Amino acid sequence: MAAKWPWWNSYKNIMKKYTINARNKSLGRVASEAAAILRGKKEVDFRDNRVADVQVNVVNIDEIIVTGRKTEQKTHKKYSGYPGGLKFISLGKVLKEKGRPYVFKKVVLGMLPKNKLQKQMIKNLIIK
Repeated sequence: MAAKWPWWNSYKNIMKKYTINARNKSLGRVASEAAAILRGKKEVDFRDNRVADVQVNVVNIDEIIVTGRKTEQKTHKKYSGYPGGLKFISLGKVLKEKGRPYVFKKVVLGMLPKNKLQKQMIKNLIIK
């Protein structure tokens, strides 16, 4: 089906691209900035019932800072699906096993709204 207006095809594929440099920044501060952009809070036409046309690139994720003793004290849950299968793993162990991009993605997921738009929003997050 062809569009009625000739400008429509060029308009519908426009995505705003944001780049966040994570070098020497705290994990939570970078994640909250990325989550706000993914939700579309920086856009003029913000609506909470639709996914914003933005793409967030996070660079230098390996140089992100985890402050204090969070690597020993902060825990992540891991559930096998069986009764008694809930395990708590320290953040330091998760960083060693899965890496910083995995942890960053989990943190941003925790800051996005828990609805059917969450999966669509997280697809616009690119971690380099």
